[in-house]
Amino acid sequence: MITNPLIEQAQNLLTRLSPTDKVRVLTWLAHDLTDAFPGIETQPGICGGQPCIAGTRIPVWLLVNARRQGLSDADVLHAYPALDAEQLSQAWAYARAHPVEMAAAIADDEAA
Repeated sequence: MITNPLIEQAQNLLTRLSPTDKVRVLTWLAHDLTDAFPGIETQPGICGGQPCIAGTRIPVWLLVNARRQGLSDADVLHAYPALDAEQLSQAWAYARAHPVEMAAAIADDEAA
């Protein structure tokens, strides 16, 4: 069995932590893992590096802005036929987790 030296090192360090510190590490790991949003990708050459729906050039902030302007989910899906309900749900989850980033992207667009 091939083992990852970093995992072995982490195991060694974790065994030396107090239960309270282990809970802190577990909490951090859970937060780190939930910060991954399947279906949302950020690539430098696409949409200026803004988070987008995977496989499209539809930035999440654009969808958030559409919602702010009063569009329902059905309206958004009609306006963007390349999207499905699951992708839209992923966009809303990403936006909830990154409100400051979304507000800044919308402000940048409005200033342009």
